[in-house]
Amino acid sequence: MAQASKNSRTASATQRFMCSCGGEIKMKTLFEDGKVKNIAECGKCKRTERRPSDFK
Repeated sequence: MAQASKNSRTASATQRFMCSCGGEIKMKTLFEDGKVKNIAECGKCKRTERRPSDFK
């Protein structure tokens, strides 16, 4: 019996994070002072945090 490849077993749906104001949280990449920073920003209230789970 053939087995499915590792890539076919992963979930293809991405998880959507929601802010308490009702807006959707999107990840953004910034390049500041020679370093790459990833931040999460709410599209509705423009609140920024380090990662989506910090919006709780």
